[in-house]
Amino acid sequence: MSYITPLSQRKGLQLFGSPNELFLIAAIVVLSLVIGLNNSVFFSIATPFDLLRSSLIEILFALGLLIVLVSGGIDISFPIIGIFAGYTTVVIMLRFELDTYSLIIPLILAAIVGAILGSINALLIAGFGLPTLIATLGTAGMFRGFLLSYVGSVYIANIPLGLDEFSTADLFSVETSSGTLARLHVLVIPILILAIALAWMMRRTMFGRTIFAIGGNEESARRMGMNVRWTKARIYMLVGAISGVAGILYVSLQRKADPYDLAGTELEIIAAVVLGGASIMGGYGTVTGTILGVLLINLIKDNLILLGVPGSWQRAAVGLMLLIGVIAQAVADKRRMKQTVTVAEEDSQ
Repeated sequence: MSYITPLSQRKGLQLFGSPNELFLIAAIVVLSLVIGLNNSVFFSIATPFDLLRSSLIEILFALGLLIVLVSGGIDISFPIIGIFAGYTTVVIMLRFELDTYSLIIPLILAAIVGAILGSINALLIAGFGLPTLIATLGTAGMFRGFLLSYVGSVYIANIPLGLDEFSTADLFSVETSSGTLARLHVLVIPILILAIALAWMMRRTMFGRTIFAIGGNEESARRMGMNVRWTKARIYMLVGAISGVAGILYVSLQRKADPYDLAGTELEIIAAVVLGGASIMGGYGTVTGTILGVLLINLIKDNLILLGVPGSWQRAAVGLMLLIGVIAQAVADKRRMKQTVTVAEEDSQ
């Protein structure tokens, strides 16, 4: 049975404070204490800065995926769209000698390429009605094959100057007791602004509310007069543009363009968004929960070795987190179903 939770009761329309988010904060704190007590190196000012830097690009991807999950869909192609847009942008800029200090040009180019690829997903899903998993799984393979066959398959070390310079653009840096520099990258600010803007869009605009309505019950949203097809099309074009921007920023932070990068990262990002409270069935999700989910996944992934766990268990840990998130969502959905049935029975009496 599908249903739409009233707007006033939807967790997805809250910015912060749901039990799921509080649990994630508690998990991050407890895990940090466990890691730090096992290895005092963890208790350094460099640790939160390194965690943030390693999470920035994943947060961008996760924010785009959040929109898809809330709408009741799933996207497997976003990391391939990201590296396709990032690598293609570098190739275009080098081929046409756009090797400038400007960061705006590569960002715009990558967003356009991402939006074009996203529009192909939109056509298949909104236009032809294909299941989102099948459509994006197919396009992921298609995009990757096209990238390697027609755009390039070689590692590019000499990326445009603007991208190279941005990789070392720190908001501030602090020298630790060991003599190393703890750096907070300036990318934190635009990502924070984007997260706030996205939370506002989801809470305050008709587009955002339509996304929640489609995820709650697509047929009911259609009967209410919402343009479901056009909304779905905009969702996948928007996610494509966000993925494109994330891809070019990834290239910048890595200071290289490698067409083989990012493939296979969808599991950990999906796990992070689901852990953050987004329902795999649609209709629920928060920006704050998504960011906390990414931080928790990266905290586990980056520090397993400090707990004496071999790095080969990394993906197993991420898979376990995904299962935990899905199970938690299933339990929460059952509770909401019972509450909905109870309210309906009380209203009928």
